[in-house]
Amino acid sequence: MSLGLPLYRAATTAASPFLPWWLARRMRGGKEIEARLGERYGIARIARPAGRLVWVHCASMGETMSALPLIGALAVHANVLLTTGTVTSAELATQRALAIHQFVPLDVQAYVARFLEHWKPDAAVFLESELWPNMLTGLDARGIPRFLFNARLSARSAARWKRFPKVANEVFGGFAVIAAQSRHDAAALRGLGLREVESWGNLKFAAPDLPDNEAARAALNAACPGPWLLAASTHPGEDIPIIEAHGALTRLHPSLTTVIVPRHPHRAEAIVDLARRFPLARRSRGEMPVPGGIYLADTLGELGLFYRLCPLAFIGGTLVPVGGHNMIEAAQLGCAVVIGPHYENHFEAMKTLHAVGALVDVMDFMELEATLARLMSNTARLAEMGAAGRSVCEGFADLPQRLARRVIEVIP
Repeated sequence: MSLGLPLYRAATTAASPFLPWWLARRMRGGKEIEARLGERYGIARIARPAGRLVWVHCASMGETMSALPLIGALAVHANVLLTTGTVTSAELATQRALAIHQFVPLDVQAYVARFLEHWKPDAAVFLESELWPNMLTGLDARGIPRFLFNARLSARSAARWKRFPKVANEVFGGFAVIAAQSRHDAAALRGLGLREVESWGNLKFAAPDLPDNEAARAALNAACPGPWLLAASTHPGEDIPIIEAHGALTRLHPSLTTVIVPRHPHRAEAIVDLARRFPLARRSRGEMPVPGGIYLADTLGELGLFYRLCPLAFIGGTLVPVGGHNMIEAAQLGCAVVIGPHYENHFEAMKTLHAVGALVDVMDFMELEATLARLMSNTARLAEMGAAGRSVCEGFADLPQRLARRVIEVIP
């Protein structure tokens, strides 16, 4: 064992007296659930079910969403325990996952031991990149096979791991299977000295469609005949270009309704101030849009409705240096996608969608406006882009079942 892991273990043990204070602070901020704080210490109030049990860990909402089909495929063969680290992902798991849900314990050796002794998983599956050394060594000590699916490794993380090659080998080398979400990520992982890295594709392409609200969609279509344009998950610095584009586009399409979905709804008042020269309705207040106006969807969890309503979507976090947001969700629902230059967090998804003609990338707000104008005037092109995106997503439909088989074949 390298020196790094014992030092990490000692540091996390030394920090444990301060963790109750930290959790209490998170709870006051709405990031923990008081009745379930015990789970963060590895304390379970639910009995382990009899028979085989596969543990799946997802860090947050996005990973949980993409893991749902995998969990469904595993649940055919074994009980599934799903752990997550956020309140929103816990709510999603409770509503939609065919699994027992627990919050992941903090990575302190005593908490990890308590968790593993209670649940006794037959296998452990980690999604993407959240890996906890004490948990991994606890699994190895008990002979529990571990898998890393949808693995990704950013350039920054790769550089960090390369500084500690022995630790990297102990963390990554113990996985029975590493299935990277892209060839790019597989190459980055092999750059750490790992030989057995496979490239299976991104589970997010096989994620279930975002939920719809058919009644709301029908009401919106009745209020506004279209065309419709969507700006999804916008950040500060992106609303003004979208509002300016709306003004330019309404000269060509007077009945255009532009939907702005801010990434953080608390920014609604600021967006209202920016858009004062246009008719504006707020969804959070139950207001209905008018043709030629802006519809501010300052709510959460409704992108599925708007991707179905709007044939063309700009994905936010890409005109400003945020790194982008999930563009696959739009493509799954047949929505043509436009993004800015900052898509580094979704590089492979962008390449995949761009290669089939489902996505257009622009360099700045001036090119954005011109691109939106060109696409809004070519409904046939929008339909082709939407069909291409939907088709490429359908090509990943069997990925969850193939990954599940790799797990099931190695457990008793």
